[in-house]
Amino acid sequence: DMAAINRAARAAGVITVWDLAHSAGAVEVDLKAAAAQADFAVGCGYKYLNGGPGAPAFVWVHPAHVNAVEQPLRGWLGHAAPFEFDAGYQPAQGIARYACGTPPILSLTALQAGVNSVRAADPLGGMAALRAKSLSLTRTFIRASQAAAQAHGLHLATPLRDEHRGSQVSWACGAQAPDGYSVMRTLIERGVIGDFRASPRPGQPDLLRFGFAPAYNTHEEAWRAAQALGEALGHVARQGPSTRARPRVT
Repeated sequence: DMAAINRAARAAGVITVWDLAHSAGAVEVDLKAAAAQADFAVGCGYKYLNGGPGAPAFVWVHPAHVNAVEQPLRGWLGHAAPFEFDAGYQPAQGIARYACGTPPILSLTALQAGVNSVRAADPLGGMAALRAKSLSLTRTFIRASQAAAQAHGLHLATPLRDEHRGSQVSWACGAQAPDGYSVMRTLIERGVIGDFRASPRPGQPDLLRFGFAPAYNTHEEAWRAAQALGEALGHVARQGPSTRARPRVT
């Protein structure tokens, strides 16, 4: 509840910085609404804004703060007069002061196409429609994969309540589950691109994470991914963990 948290933060004199990495493009967020009154927000462009690998990140700053904060990563593009070559640094006014170096034009072009795919939903209800589809996609995947996942020792790490769930589903690998990394590699080889997250601490489960982009993923894809997960679990349970060298990312 962004509005309630922001109100409590303001009452305590706390500045809020919201991480929108798993929200922008999948969840309705209104940073400018009077009830929300966020101070700062940051996010990435490569997830649900569909900008692809290497897409630029973004920052949003409330107008009350925009000229009061200095960007710690100073760069020539955030200078008030970048071509004057002054000895000192004078930040630009407004959001321009938060820029750093030369914009990555090719990456921004891809991000623009990704954002356009989100904006294409505007005639159909905009973010409200995308949020409804996102919840339906994750609900479909959970229901279709639940039996096989639980039969192989996985348990759901993602909230079942719609209001607590984003646009990704994580299955946690219990002690008796097949090797999670091998399961994810098997899925990727079969065309289902998920994400393996190793446990950060002993005793905590590894995670199999599946993200659903409501702008273009379909319910058929969600169902097929669930079937593929069941098949991959069975395959690794029979064959054992992969002995191949693990790359840094899955």
